[in-house]
Amino acid sequence: MESISVFEIIKVGIGPSSSHTMGPWNAASAFIRIIKRERSIDEVKEVFLEFFGSLAKTGIGHGTDIAGMLGLNGEDFKTIDTTKIDEKIEKIKTYQILNLGGEKEIPFIYGYHLVLNMKKSLDYHPNGMIFKAVFEDGTELVQDFYSVGGGFIMSQEKKSIEKECIRTLYPCHKASDIAKYCQKLGLDRISDLILMNEESWRTQEETKQEALYIWQQIKECIYKGVNKEGILPGGLNVTRRAAGINRKLLGDKIYKNKDEWFQQVVDAEENFTNINKWISCFALAVNEENASFGRIITAPTNGASGVIPAVLMYSQAFTDFISDDDIVRFILVAGEIGTLFKKNATISAAMGGCQAEVGVSSAMAAAGLTEILGGSVGQVLMAAEIAMEHHLGLTCDPIKGLVQIPCIERNTMGAIKAITAANIALESDPAKAKVTLDEVIQTMWETALSMSDRFKETSEGGLAIAVNVPEC
Repeated sequence: MESISVFEIIKVGIGPSSSHTMGPWNAASAFIRIIKRERSIDEVKEVFLEFFGSLAKTGIGHGTDIAGMLGLNGEDFKTIDTTKIDEKIEKIKTYQILNLGGEKEIPFIYGYHLVLNMKKSLDYHPNGMIFKAVFEDGTELVQDFYSVGGGFIMSQEKKSIEKECIRTLYPCHKASDIAKYCQKLGLDRISDLILMNEESWRTQEETKQEALYIWQQIKECIYKGVNKEGILPGGLNVTRRAAGINRKLLGDKIYKNKDEWFQQVVDAEENFTNINKWISCFALAVNEENASFGRIITAPTNGASGVIPAVLMYSQAFTDFISDDDIVRFILVAGEIGTLFKKNATISAAMGGCQAEVGVSSAMAAAGLTEILGGSVGQVLMAAEIAMEHHLGLTCDPIKGLVQIPCIERNTMGAIKAITAANIALESDPAKAKVTLDEVIQTMWETALSMSDRFKETSEGGLAIAVNVPEC
């Protein structure tokens, strides 16, 4: 089993969905690279893209079609000016021209060259898509891709796409591996083990800098979210709430940038109610940004991108553990817990419902928080288990296929559960626990396999059909 870096689990992304936006975008970019490797962009006459299953059924609400077009157009979601996305898509649709790989303009008719096939699913995975390039000489290049959660993509022939297989010094594919190596090496902190393993990708100093970069991006995203009001796109007419909560909690206090704002939060009145509201505010801010094609931190997915930022921000604003070292340790442990779910279950809502997204992110956040609050190795793993245990069976049933209801509020609940799980674990003896993290991960996977497809990001069950929302 290959090792996964924590920064493949916690990384810069773009809304609204890691599996339905980032995955197809990555697949389109990968297809461009395949064309260049096999032939040449100049030889391409036309390209076709067909989405299947969950990607098709909730594609419009998740921006799947937009991601496919922009990826083929040579855009990078890590650097694109997100305020220009609508303009770029409108240009492609209006002029019916796609600039393939940013190198060659070819005809592209939406609905003909790009199709959302809602009547068919590919056997390999619910999030399937097929790309086809037709060359000037009439030959074709066809490639299937599957978006398996968190922006990761696979093909049926290869289990990973253009990814070097890395083996770490102390491979941790299960929670029991983490406990075993920590005991063997005499380590009191899981983050010390993860820091050593991350040297398979970069130096320890580079790992620390990457974690601190992630923290700065988290603060930037929250800051944008708490200062933006209005209605979220998509037709549900959902009102942004983070800005209003922020304004009420800070009163007449003035700030000019994110650092001044953060200091105002730290200095704000601390009581249970206010801290609870701040945690919700942080999560809402991120997920409102995510719902509007904003740049966020995928952790481990976009639909669950508000949980870890909310809990990490809570730790920095309302606890005594506020050093750069604490931030690094939080992110390393949270990311490593995410890899366990990725390798042994799923982080895709299309495969496992929302337990695979908000549930996993809550487990990750609980572990990270317990680590910096001084928890033992056993308590850190116990916190992750507790958080996931109380998300088992959670469905993914977005209304109109939008990552808004119930997704945005659900992140606030995941954050609160993570903090509660950490507090319980810190007051418990892991040796007396009846359920291990490995067992709850296996249970989550078995639950996912038993769950009806109606509750796996298809918008065909639950709130998605119970709530009557007229088409706009």
